[in-house]
Amino acid sequence: MALARVVTFEGVSKDRMDEMDKEMREGQPPEGFPAAEVVVLNDPDAEKSLVILFFETEDDYRRGDEMLNAMPAGDTPGRRTSVTKYNVATRMTS
Repeated sequence: MALARVVTFEGVSKDRMDEMDKEMREGQPPEGFPAAEVVVLNDPDAEKSLVILFFETEDDYRRGDEMLNAMPAGDTPGRRTSVTKYNVATRMTS
């Protein structure tokens, strides 16, 4: 069963989100980071973001979570307000 790491952020400016988008599109994941799908949602008016990372296994989730928790605060979109682990009950692309 796939797992999702859902993280909420506050204080995310549109400029910071644009910068992060460019960094993610042009860069590579950190060495050793497990394969993951990343979805970033942003409300520029409220300066809030929701980041969802999908991992295929519990081990991948654990390694990804450890690496992301060790990141410097300046590498995140804003001030992290919560991190929650979910089982992915349904996932569909049309």
